[in-house]
Amino acid sequence: MEDTTTQTGELELRDRVVDIRRVTKVVKGGKNFSFSALVVVGDGAGHVGFGLGKAREVPLAISKGMEKAKRSMVAFNLKGTTIPHYVEGRYGAGHVILRPASKGTGVIAGGAVRALLEVGGVQDILTKCVGTNNPQNAVKATMSGLLSLQNAESVAKKRGKTVEEILG
Repeated sequence: MEDTTTQTGELELRDRVVDIRRVTKVVKGGKNFSFSALVVVGDGAGHVGFGLGKAREVPLAISKGMEKAKRSMVAFNLKGTTIPHYVEGRYGAGHVILRPASKGTGVIAGGAVRALLEVGGVQDILTKCVGTNNPQNAVKATMSGLLSLQNAESVAKKRGKTVEEILG
């Protein structure tokens, strides 16, 4: 897993290569080989994105994946160094459980989920991949879970109450 930092406008983005695979297309004249790279990008403050790049050479596939990841960046809610509440994300056969953790716990996650959460700025979290640990489905399921996170202010606004009434 490669981890780099780039300066883009006012955001300082961290990117990480999650998975590189050699893919083959069988044609009349034989086999065409190319590489598929799954890349995650984040600013370390609640913004993440992922991209899948495909090219005949690994560096080109990574750069394509990085560009797609930058274009697909979205924001999610953080509560200090963890997430505000328990959430489950699903995509295909991928099912990821995300649980908030106390300060100092660290990122308890595997492979693709860990990479996405670390570049997003989550420092304390407990996760579990259920169903499949395919990197693409795990990343998409994690993104689904992160996008469904809500903070107390948004819930209070929806219900027409104050934050104190919601939190008890």
